Amino acid sequence: MNSDPIADYLTRVRNAIKANHRIVEIPSSKIKKEITKVLYDKGYIQSYKFEDSAVQGNIKIALKYNPATKQSAIVKLERISKPGLRKYAGGDELPRVLNGLGVAIVSTSRGVMTDKEARAQNIGGEVLCYVY
Repeated sequence: MNSDPIADYLTRVRNAIKANHRIVEIPSSKIKKEITKVLYDKGYIQSYKFEDSAVQGNIKIALKYNPATKQSAIVKLERISKPGLRKYAGGDELPRVLNGLGVAIVSTSRGVMTDKEARAQNIGGEVLCYVY
């Protein structure tokens, strides 16, 4: 039983990056799949694959590294809205991560998206995490 599956997802990716793994396997859920799609669209991961088994299924993520310096594309993953203290932001008050260089992943009524997409549609939601 995991009390915060999104924090577990981010921690597994963070640990895989620190150990210089190429692939990380994570138990699947709908919100984790959406976060994975956002990370792929923004170029933070190389590829992903959803493996649906009978019960839960897995997400296989191929991490992205710079070929010359062997540095990960993801410098930091930070959980913002936690189960004990949820963080919400309106469409006009969404945070800017690293002055626009990073991405805040927001769960809105229209699905999971980046802060820039939510700001363009002028919808707010729960700020899940920062990625840069």
